[in-house]
Amino acid sequence: MKSRIRHAVALLSAFSLFALSGAAMATNGYFTHGVGTESKGMAGTGVGSNAANGPIIVASNPALGVFADDSWEVGLSAFSPMRSYKATSGIALGNGGAFTIGDGSFDSSSEWFPIPYVAKNWRVGGDNALTLVFYGRGGMNTDWDNSDATALFDPDGVGPAPVDEFPGPFGAGDAGVDLSQAFLAINYSGKAGDNFAWGIGPIFAVQMFEAKGVGSYEPYTKTFNDCFFFQAPGSCDPTPTSLTNNGHDSSTGFGAAAGIWWAMSNSVSAGISYQSKMSMSEFDDYADLFAEDGGFDIPASTKFGISFKGSNDVRVNLDIEHTQFNDVASVGNPMGNLFSCPYAVFAFTGSIPAAQAADPELCLGGKRGGGFGWDDMTTYKLGVEWTPSETMRYRFGYSYGEQPIQEADITFNILAPGVMEQHITFGLTKIKPNGGAWNFSLMYAPSKSIEAVNPFDPTQTIELEMKQLELEVSYLW
Repeated sequence: MKSRIRHAVALLSAFSLFALSGAAMATNGYFTHGVGTESKGMAGTGVGSNAANGPIIVASNPALGVFADDSWEVGLSAFSPMRSYKATSGIALGNGGAFTIGDGSFDSSSEWFPIPYVAKNWRVGGDNALTLVFYGRGGMNTDWDNSDATALFDPDGVGPAPVDEFPGPFGAGDAGVDLSQAFLAINYSGKAGDNFAWGIGPIFAVQMFEAKGVGSYEPYTKTFNDCFFFQAPGSCDPTPTSLTNNGHDSSTGFGAAAGIWWAMSNSVSAGISYQSKMSMSEFDDYADLFAEDGGFDIPASTKFGISFKGSNDVRVNLDIEHTQFNDVASVGNPMGNLFSCPYAVFAFTGSIPAAQAADPELCLGGKRGGGFGWDDMTTYKLGVEWTPSETMRYRFGYSYGEQPIQEADITFNILAPGVMEQHITFGLTKIKPNGGAWNFSLMYAPSKSIEAVNPFDPTQTIELEMKQLELEVSYLW
């Protein structure tokens, strides 16, 4: 047993290097619509189902490991998020302290990303299982490198200096972010009779992050404001060094997951699972960008599902997933906090005493620093599995969840346009004579856009748009 566990951990470690080679803007906020090919084919459902899924199912509900065979499962998806933003010309054009995004319509490059997973289940006695799973589920990526993208503003703030037009959507060159999240879960599950199962275990996570092209937000950082307004002239350097263009930085942390499953009758079962908020180390190279000196914890999520076995060959799953994005300061804090940053108060009042009465903790990097302003997200899912023969299974699914971006935060979310709401899925399994199985899933997220006023220039509107496509294949043996 020990040698097999060491072999599994080595394989998972190798896969982690591959997973972190690319990132994606995922579908429900910055999480994928499900984990595992079989679940993804049913729009991410299966929390309440004891169907014979592979061991990756414990990423949906830790209790379901007891229903998986002593098996391996390896999968890889090709994920394509197609993102764009459009800005009107407005009237202010950077004058009077406005920050105006250059008008036009622009597409983000880098449209294909690999997302792998691997899982191994060991049966421990008759009614217990130990499961190791590695998967990439969270991430966001944008790459705004169009040479026509610009921003207009006065580089010295409100005053006599002329407004100029600078390259990049934020006036600091090519802009974008690159976030990858990989998870390793160690799960133990068991049964209490024939109608109840439980599962629990720790989850370890690794994140990598890079931001570029946001140097124009330098005056809104806590570092700049602490030095400029609260220290003696010449006693410090107000230039933030951990805001942008610092390459990739890494973060590690941990949390836990638990779940239960129970059968209410021969044809109806239900499940619930919870993944705790994951405490992550800070991104030190981006301590001037993210709230709490570079903090970027992973939000908690709760899933509930009920499964109906209508006949010997049809099963229907109904799931609900709630993700607490707003509980993570760097993700949930509104960008509007920056308007109470001392520099913003000074820019619009011209008074240093007024600025010194403001709170630098509301600036970027502060304890309550402005973030992406994402709200919590609840997603409703329907999945159907049809098994017409012993060797074939077909799956269909649909999910809907209101996107988490608030209108007042639209400008900063050019970096992270997680606006998807609907997902339509199809999947199938082909069981081989040797007992192995090939699984396939396809996801299409139809185009969704949001439009709102640019809070840094109320004479301008900005529109964010995205659509997505994903194809995944896995093998179970």
